[in-house]
Amino acid sequence: MTDTTNSPGADGGDALVTAFNAVGADYLFCSSGSEWAPVWESLARRHREGLPCPEYLDLTHETVAVGMATGYGLVERRPQGVLLHAAPGLLQGSMAVHGALLAGVPMVVSSSESTTYGDGPGRDPGGQWYRNLSVVGGPHQIAQPFTKWSNEAAGVHTLPTMVARAAELAWRAPAGPAYLNIPLEILLEEWDGREAKPIVPPGSTHSSPEEVDPVARMIREAADPVIVTETAGREAGGFEALVAFAEAWHIPVVEPDSAVCGNFPRTHPLHAGSDIGPWMDEADLILLVNCRAPFYPPSRRPSKARIVVIDEVPQRPHVVYQVLFADKYLEGNVTNTLRQLAKRAKDLDEAAVALRRTAQEQRHAAEQAAIAGAEAKASAQAEGIDPVLVAATLRKLLDGKDGIVVDETITHSRVVKRHVQTDAPDSYFYVQGGLGQGIAVALGVKLAARERPVVLTIGDGAFAYNPVIPSYDASKAYDLPLLIVVFNNRVYKSMNLNHRRFYPEGAAAETGEWLGTDLHRLPRLAQFAEPFGMHTETVDAPDALAPALERALKAMSEGTTAVVDVLVTR
Repeated sequence: MTDTTNSPGADGGDALVTAFNAVGADYLFCSSGSEWAPVWESLARRHREGLPCPEYLDLTHETVAVGMATGYGLVERRPQGVLLHAAPGLLQGSMAVHGALLAGVPMVVSSSESTTYGDGPGRDPGGQWYRNLSVVGGPHQIAQPFTKWSNEAAGVHTLPTMVARAAELAWRAPAGPAYLNIPLEILLEEWDGREAKPIVPPGSTHSSPEEVDPVARMIREAADPVIVTETAGREAGGFEALVAFAEAWHIPVVEPDSAVCGNFPRTHPLHAGSDIGPWMDEADLILLVNCRAPFYPPSRRPSKARIVVIDEVPQRPHVVYQVLFADKYLEGNVTNTLRQLAKRAKDLDEAAVALRRTAQEQRHAAEQAAIAGAEAKASAQAEGIDPVLVAATLRKLLDGKDGIVVDETITHSRVVKRHVQTDAPDSYFYVQGGLGQGIAVALGVKLAARERPVVLTIGDGAFAYNPVIPSYDASKAYDLPLLIVVFNNRVYKSMNLNHRRFYPEGAAAETGEWLGTDLHRLPRLAQFAEPFGMHTETVDAPDALAPALERALKAMSEGTTAVVDVLVTR
């Protein structure tokens, strides 16, 4: 902390803005609440005087604010500022904050309450705090279960360093959102200008050679090793390091259905699909690389494989029940650990390598043939649009464009991963923590990667959960064009599948009364974008699909969000 003299009239709003400057936040993602007037005044003063400050985004829904911060953080991997309104605003945004926790995205989330309720000296905070906005224990108690760290600022003079501490905690492994309740009276309190020291990136933790060497020996001695990963690509340099590691040792890579980002090129010969099942009896060594939940059910143990867990924080504090069956842990920075192991790929048993290379070539060829067969079948379908055709068409249209796919489908997520086949770092993200955030997360990704086309694949049920109007408003206000492709089967398919699975011969199967699933009553989903002047199309014929998506991509490249509602057959 340094002692400085600030300009006359400086208050807690100025203290908070300077704190986010020290944190290095590029943006303040704000869903407005009346308590943020001191922040707005500080920003207006700084804009007038040409002083540095984060860019302020004025957003009209808490899920949009948090979701955009999540999307931005997925690409930039640095903490940003999120300002929500009081406890109700925090509750409204809580699902998205929990999603940021699951996605491992650092951010500092703040909201505010009154602590005097109009009975203290100074400015009147307003009767709303006394009547209906305050909660017992304060909003930091509400935030505790779904954040990494939650606290309350005690005074204006410690506010900057409290924000810095929150950001540093959020940034360190396991990265995630930190929450700070900032009472309105502190924001209005006079500030003497003491600022927080700018924060620096976290240092890298390393597994020692004494820990890495035995694992290298285990790999060298294994005949049928396999890599399983969910989030290696989330780490800076992790995607590239995993490719180098797998290639150096000639080890296949499985990305299970639980993978939440692009970790390995899906077109790579060593990509072994998404099913860990065949390896449960065949593999003699399983390398779990950033893999929180590899086995389902959790008690499903490999028959003979030894298990090495490579993860900076293998036991996730926010996972209620987690079973890894580890025989060995390498708990340093994943990217660094993979690089260390790649360097040790020497004196390999060439005969064993040749055998597993041949086996993987056969697996890869079979998978590519199956993909091609599924796409040929979908293309030959005369009536209706198969979801496979949608994903395959997107892949072809995005080829060579360095696109990013944000996915908020459920029953179609396997189809999207398998047939879009992303193959570059930060090219695929699956939305975490609950449906209704996809458009906001995609907007945040676009904010961080304006030069790249961003495509959101989303189901009709998920689309209905999203705050669509506030999301479209943000897209237009901040020039963030997306391509939104709706996989619209007019049903909550996952709900229906479970009903059929649990009660295959039940009353609903007999009468056809499937409750909780029908979405036919929804209007055409693309039409919600029309008042915003966006490009909209609804497609129900196979031969119309590619031209519609081409027009939509062109509209997006020209700066307009495009929504294509595709009526799929399943």
